[in-house]
Amino acid sequence: MRRQTRTAPDGRTPDDPAPDDLPRDALALDDLAPNDLAPNDPAMYDRLAGEWWRPRGAFAVLHWLAAARGALVPQAGRPGAVLVDLGCGAGLLAPHLEGKGYTHIGVDLSRESLRLAAAHGVLAVRGDVCAVPLPDGCADVVAAGEILEHVPDLPAAVAEACRLLRPGGLLLVDTLAATALCRFLAITVAERIPRIAVRGVHDPALLVDRRALVEECARHGVDLVLRGVRPSLVDAFRWGLGRRAGVRMVPVPTTAVLFQAWGRRGPLA
Repeated sequence: MRRQTRTAPDGRTPDDPAPDDLPRDALALDDLAPNDLAPNDPAMYDRLAGEWWRPRGAFAVLHWLAAARGALVPQAGRPGAVLVDLGCGAGLLAPHLEGKGYTHIGVDLSRESLRLAAAHGVLAVRGDVCAVPLPDGCADVVAAGEILEHVPDLPAAVAEACRLLRPGGLLLVDTLAATALCRFLAITVAERIPRIAVRGVHDPALLVDRRALVEECARHGVDLVLRGVRPSLVDAFRWGLGRRAGVRMVPVPTTAVLFQAWGRRGPLA
């Protein structure tokens, strides 16, 4: 289903990135939150499709996280290597894979997001990350970036991610932890700050239990290493002043809020 294209007063359609030198005020950004949707409703991403590729728009933090995720992707180890991007959105990972030698396959439920991802070179596949329509062992890398905190069935999503991996394949995750501190910072606080998180984007009941994540991955032959990260405060301050294009993610000693995880699938028994 494609939505009717509407033209803005300046001639842009909703899918065109707005110039970065036209900042939106806090009220305008807050008005983007779809008030008629339940928390974590996937329809939100169709509604906000025009925001995906605005580096200073409603999904700005997802640009920062995509850059950090891309830095963990190694150079492809063989011709024809495949990276499967679960919950790919509009394909924000794509620029960070350039020159690494992968065919980039993106899986998402949002038709509008997939259309944008395809425009950025991603092979778009519409599907649920808990039932991915791709064959076993097809991927050298599976990236599950900012998606596990949105799925109602964590074991199913983990099983699918691991199923897609070739023996020796790499699983990359970044997500939010199921802790009181994370609920406060990532939902209570962040969803009230324009350009940090859209209000209603998270359901606190779906934040990720770190022990369960590690145990589920181990059950499928992937031993995870976890590392806590956060935005660089200096970068964020300079970004807020318009003096930086993006914000680096830096390591922290706790995984209690935002964390990355990675591990390789062992040989099949």
